[in-house]
Amino acid sequence: MTKKSKGLRSRSRSKVSSGFRDKFSVEKFFRSFNVGDSVVFTIDAASQKGMPHPRFKGMVGVVEGMQGRSYKVVVKTGGTERHVISRPEHIKLLKPSAEAKPALKV
Repeated sequence: MTKKSKGLRSRSRSKVSSGFRDKFSVEKFFRSFNVGDSVVFTIDAASQKGMPHPRFKGMVGVVEGMQGRSYKVVVKTGGTERHVISRPEHIKLLKPSAEAKPALKV
């Protein structure tokens, strides 16, 4: 007989929880990313919707596209590529892509 699942947040409540002095900000919910941007997973405990699995916390990936309000991010783990779907409040821009940089005026 198989064991019953205890949910997505089991054994990860302290890992995913916010700091004592962290403040809620709305700006995180309205972030936008371009295809090819490097992003890092920083899970926001205030929002449970679109939260990636806690095993991806701190991993770096590349934005592949959008799916609804969420972003598809490709993460390399081991020798395989994982496609993680996450909302913008759970990911943070690491560095902008080469195409997204504005052209220098001479």
